[in-house]
Amino acid sequence: MKLQQSTLLGLYAVLELAKAEGGQLSAAGIADKFDVSINHLAKVLRILVRAGHLQAARGAGGGYRYSGNAKRTTLMDIIELFEPVSIEGFEDREQSHGTDVEAGLAVALVEISEMMQATLQSITLRTMLKTMERRDGNA
Repeated sequence: MKLQQSTLLGLYAVLELAKAEGGQLSAAGIADKFDVSINHLAKVLRILVRAGHLQAARGAGGGYRYSGNAKRTTLMDIIELFEPVSIEGFEDREQSHGTDVEAGLAVALVEISEMMQATLQSITLRTMLKTMERRDGNA
């Protein structure tokens, strides 16, 4: 699965803000850290605010704060905001009058897609933060 740039930015921003544990970060600071366009990031942040994962504060000391529940929010929750994640197309080939090779491959691809979705639905932001902490501790 190849994630779109907006999806990656959404994941980066949510994880960075969740890592801040209630702290507030500016869009410019996040954009600088990940070397991305602030305009593109601003669009992503608006989507995350509308979905209730972030809170925005305006003004000179403004910025963004994570407002979700890191123990319940999964990677899939964020990914689904930016792109459709589905197995459509593979299932159709499995049912079509194609060759046994096409049908067999379709079965395998459907299973892989379902496993990927289940994995992304099982990894919470808290799990990711713990993984990041362990990695930083070993570096």
